[in-house]
Amino acid sequence: MNADNFIFIKESSMAENSINVHYETLHAFVTELFHKSGMPEADARFYAWSLVQTNLWGIDSHGVLRTKVYVERLRKGAVNPRPDIRKERGTLAFEVLNGDDGAGPVVAKAAMERAIALAGQFGVGVVGALRSNHFGAAALYARMAADAGMIGIAMTNVVPNVVAPGGSKPVVGNNPLAVAIPTFGEFPFALDISLSNVAGGKLLLASKKGEKIPLDWATDNQGRPTDDPDLAFKGFLLPMGGYKGLGLAYMVDILCGVLTGGAFLDGMKGMYKFPDDPSLTGHFMIAFQTEAVMPRAELEERMAAFVSKVKASPMWDARKEMLLPGELEHRTEQARRAAGIPLPPALYEELVALGQELGATTALR
Repeated sequence: MNADNFIFIKESSMAENSINVHYETLHAFVTELFHKSGMPEADARFYAWSLVQTNLWGIDSHGVLRTKVYVERLRKGAVNPRPDIRKERGTLAFEVLNGDDGAGPVVAKAAMERAIALAGQFGVGVVGALRSNHFGAAALYARMAADAGMIGIAMTNVVPNVVAPGGSKPVVGNNPLAVAIPTFGEFPFALDISLSNVAGGKLLLASKKGEKIPLDWATDNQGRPTDDPDLAFKGFLLPMGGYKGLGLAYMVDILCGVLTGGAFLDGMKGMYKFPDDPSLTGHFMIAFQTEAVMPRAELEERMAAFVSKVKASPMWDARKEMLLPGELEHRTEQARRAAGIPLPPALYEELVALGQELGATTALR
């Protein structure tokens, strides 16, 4: 959930002339594209699910918009379609996996699954991963722990794309961080933020839609504010909250890159600037077994009280509603499961052309 949405008027994420595609059709179509690009079917299915699920939540900047570049990287060998993901180091409740340059979602899934298993044994599980690639929305992996009745934290480092206040070149990535906590209701508490004012994918989405961007989102490659998403994508992002966001971004890079023994700061390679090379991305997953400190029934009662108090908080504008992180995504998912996932015409045509190129048999309609 984007921090901008905590008090909540839902902004439209797609143009009115979008083409709606049923989520199951879209999932089958993208799965086939990844499978035809060399991935085992099970990994292709999860990779596709990670994108379609993100679209269902309304986070279109991290959804099937990324399919083409992911397919190209698989076909070029920049992303290993069949990685040997294995333990690199660690003991007890703290391990590091080597992702063997696999697809980010596949490596991240393995890391969080291992963290959950360790948490089941020790009460907490901490698993880093090195030699991975872009993993999409961090909430996907934090929510894996919440679905298992645990608290999940997921983070990843990113090639430097954020300029420090007063700096003249990017120093650190916008390094997404997600936390998911069971509420035992319709949806978990799910906070997912990048540590720039916006994620880079929103620049891509604005470009696809032919829209301008706010001036406080990013700069051009000279550090000057711009409302042109294409110039911004070639430039720098601005940190969330100034030095506060910058410091958190440093923290994530230390955990994902320095501590895992992987690449960090400018040691990584961006997938757009270096389309033929592995990104050397790192991830860091934490899972907490809540029953280690509190019976489930007690936590359910206390979380219900927490949710109730937040929801009852008054708004100065009676037309607005106080929502919890994860609630807007839940509502968007229910709507999109019924009405379909809206795709901008340019993106729809790009996917159709990609399907034709790869000989996909699933019809995108």
